Amino acid sequence: MPQGFISALRPLQPRLYSLASSFAAAPDEAHLTVAPVRYDLHGEPRCGVASGLLADHAEPDTVLPVYIQSNPHFRLPGDDAPIIMIGAGTGVAPYRAFLQEREVRGAGDRSWLFFGERNFRTDFLYQTEWQDWLKEGTLGRMEVALPRDGNGKVYLQHRMKEQSRDIFAWLEE
Repeated sequence: MPQGFISALRPLQPRLYSLASSFAAAPDEAHLTVAPVRYDLHGEPRCGVASGLLADHAEPDTVLPVYIQSNPHFRLPGDDAPIIMIGAGTGVAPYRAFLQEREVRGAGDRSWLFFGERNFRTDFLYQTEWQDWLKEGTLGRMEVALPRDGNGKVYLQHRMKEQSRDIFAWLEE
């Protein structure tokens, strides 16, 4: 009976991560952005399988099996094309790679990042890099939503609504 139950279970699906680094900027490295998933279920602490392994069990220099799944439809457009990047939490990873790539190429400032996460102090991923890219002109604009900070809960959709006219103009380009 237990074997019948076990054989009916689906295999664990692989966890896909976007690269957070550009090959042009870091040719010998592949950066990932991982935040461990943690929650309680029926009074027991649980964590995400992949994120928990990486955060809690993988020592520095641990070698883990990986495979590459390319996505030719999600790519950086030409250097002269304006880009709007919208990333919540670790979803910002590929946009870091995009800006690294544009920095190496010397592309202009026609890039705009919308980033959202819970708190400024603990969750503002790559904060200093975004700020450096703003100063140097690789990143033209940045809107941030950190709803757990401050009095009102302002989310990414609120920041986008505030900038709706400019977003429409950029999309028209």
